[in-house]
Amino acid sequence: MKKTFTILFALCLALGAFAQKDKAYWNKMADGTSEALIKHFWGAGFEDYEDRFYFNYGSDLSDMSTNNYWPQAHAMDVLVDAYMRTGDVRYKEIFPLWWEGMPRYNFAGKMNPKDPWWNVFVDDMEWIVLAQIRMFECTGEKQYIAKARQVYDDWIWPTWGPEDEAPWYGGITWKTDVAKSKNACSNGPAALIAARLYNFFDKAGFTGGKVKNAYLNEAIKIFVWEKNYLFDRETGAVYDNINGKGEIQKNWVFTYNVGTFLGAAHELYKITGDKQYLDDAVKAANYVVEHLSDNDGVLSDAEKGDGGLFHGIFFRYFVKLINESDLDITYRKKFHDYITRCATVMATQGINSKTMLYGGRWRKAPEDNESVGLTPHLTGCMLMEAMCVLQPL
Repeated sequence: MKKTFTILFALCLALGAFAQKDKAYWNKMADGTSEALIKHFWGAGFEDYEDRFYFNYGSDLSDMSTNNYWPQAHAMDVLVDAYMRTGDVRYKEIFPLWWEGMPRYNFAGKMNPKDPWWNVFVDDMEWIVLAQIRMFECTGEKQYIAKARQVYDDWIWPTWGPEDEAPWYGGITWKTDVAKSKNACSNGPAALIAARLYNFFDKAGFTGGKVKNAYLNEAIKIFVWEKNYLFDRETGAVYDNINGKGEIQKNWVFTYNVGTFLGAAHELYKITGDKQYLDDAVKAANYVVEHLSDNDGVLSDAEKGDGGLFHGIFFRYFVKLINESDLDITYRKKFHDYITRCATVMATQGINSKTMLYGGRWRKAPEDNESVGLTPHLTGCMLMEAMCVLQPL
């Protein structure tokens, strides 16, 4: 009993510490991590690489490989976050440079001479498109969303279906050369894209091509497919894929897939007002809190590779759900406390206070001279930026 009381008392103290972090603190942390992204990863910031308009895969020139396309989108997402939060033009000035460098460094673009933004991984194109839409959102520059619409219309939506082909009956494919693998990572983002093209249709001044409502219909169709095939309605888990054999991979549940599923559900709720979408988003979010947070109350460490980015993507959409005014107060408080706990552990233990780099370990910051991967650092940036937009209870 004494041991239990001690643990509970310590937890209460910790939660009290979380509550003491104010907006100024989180803004300072977000400033530090987002500025570190530019200082340590933006290729053009290093001597002799002034025209390298691309984010390096490792900090301080430790990994300059260019066969990692999709993290580029999330690096730009962070700069959009920082620009929208601060209005600092230093972040915005990188937009046109990246716009030039991204297709130039796209290793897969040479495989499709019609479009240097094309990639064999459909989900990789989707992340880029989502970033382009947000670049338009914060600047009003129509070239960004025009490209987003074109890539979606030409390369993403055409991978849907066929709707009469058993046992898949639709779904956006994962890779253009693996047509029978229908993945959460390609369907959740696709639903988000279609919903956002619908939302920004008038502001973008779209003419020609599909009508506005076509995008909403596609968003709903994609989301319903993912819900029917990859979402566990009992637990809230989002399974990774249904493969070429028609088997659902139930052993793989990743935070980023949950994030885009709940993000699409929330987006559709805001458009339609249908509460079922909000309920789906809550159930999915709760799965992460209840079932994937077994690292003393936070998510797993993720120090490298694609997995380094997964948690950050979840937090991007999770915070939007927490801020939803129609969210039940019980869940809002639960989710609010959870993201605050995660952010505080990361900020106080996982981020190097000197370099402001996050290496993917919640409770061990990288050493001053330790190389850090782009993907885990982006997760750190996303969580710090999320705390800046998190609304008080």
